[in-house]
Amino acid sequence: MYTLQMKYGKGKVAVKIPEKNLIKVIESNSKETNKTEEEVIVDALKKPIASAPLHRLVHKGEKVCIIISDVTRLWQKMSAYLPYIVKELNEGGVEDEDILFISATGSHRKQTKEEHKLLLGEELAERFHVLDHDCLEEENLTYLGTTTYGTPVKVNKKALECDHIILTGAIVFHLLAGWGGGKKSVLPGICGYESIMKNHALSLSPNEGGGSNPFVRSGYTKKNPLHLDMLEAASFVRPTFMFNVIMDTKGKIAHAVAGNYIKAHEEGCKIVDEIDGIEIKEKADLVIATAGGYPKDINLYQTCKTVINAKEAVKKGGSMIVLSECSEGFGNDHMQEMIQNYDTLEEKETALRKDYSIAKYIGYFMSEVAKDFQFILVGNMDEKLVEKANMRIVKTIDEALELVYQKNEENVTTYLMPYGANTLPKLKE
Repeated sequence: MYTLQMKYGKGKVAVKIPEKNLIKVIESNSKETNKTEEEVIVDALKKPIASAPLHRLVHKGEKVCIIISDVTRLWQKMSAYLPYIVKELNEGGVEDEDILFISATGSHRKQTKEEHKLLLGEELAERFHVLDHDCLEEENLTYLGTTTYGTPVKVNKKALECDHIILTGAIVFHLLAGWGGGKKSVLPGICGYESIMKNHALSLSPNEGGGSNPFVRSGYTKKNPLHLDMLEAASFVRPTFMFNVIMDTKGKIAHAVAGNYIKAHEEGCKIVDEIDGIEIKEKADLVIATAGGYPKDINLYQTCKTVINAKEAVKKGGSMIVLSECSEGFGNDHMQEMIQNYDTLEEKETALRKDYSIAKYIGYFMSEVAKDFQFILVGNMDEKLVEKANMRIVKTIDEALELVYQKNEENVTTYLMPYGANTLPKLKE
């Protein structure tokens, strides 16, 4: 038997499968760097992509808005890189009083002063305050125009009052936009609720009954309408500069890109793809995946990030076991409503098209996956809560494997994904 300890909640679970069944353990590729975080940050700012250095783009007397992520993205270590961005602005002649920090909360909640301190770090928190974007405050939004996809671009007024807008963040695979970072600081970051929902509704097929749009997925942008729409929205704003980081599996800033918000982001996406885009030669009968433990498996909503990656490695009609403790249950009322209030996938899609929200889409998406695969969750939720989504919930990995072997017998080709929320299997063409 092959045994792998996989993270589950704050502990680990021993996953045992016949060695002959194992195709591969899907893990991140190594892209080692001997640089310190400071060296990574400084090097990126010194060598911007398709752009002059930041200190040459700004001038004394100009106002600059720095868009930062919110506390749900604290893992990207904003407090480590923001001081270097401020230093660049000061070198260009920009005074502290002309620098505005706006947190790109999108449709998330406002934050506390303590959380703002965590975002900026002690030193910057004493010099600056953070303005939380509120997507529902129509009076604080300016309408700039409409994209070719029909999205009205309503943007934070305070940001638009500045001479320069600088985007910051981190690049990771993103289930809807292909990759996080870059233009996402604008839409959804500092846009109005109507803009955000109109854009995210592109996650559905243009045709009623068509389900999810096949072009909207992790690691893909070429024909991804949601990504392309975000890019158009950002073009109305014309950001001056971008700085994005890429983290390693230990939570260290391992790489960074700076410069033009399109070109630099594209280079960053290539780095993420090299590290976490894992080539596979075939799809398996079974995939066993975990998000990587707490807090990534704190609820079913967060578990979606693992599901969307894991399904890329399993055959249609195959089996998927996801280890996710879900100690806080669904984690979102809208998602729960979508899963529990409608009996069929068709009813769910109709309801979603009438009143779209991101959380409702996640509920719909999980139900859609359960239609295409045998979807078993090893978690602490009551199975009755998800029965209308056709998911199975069991308490142990052994119970889950027994269900799979009942369906397939024991000769099932298998992938193990110990960091399923990060690694994206990519079938070799």
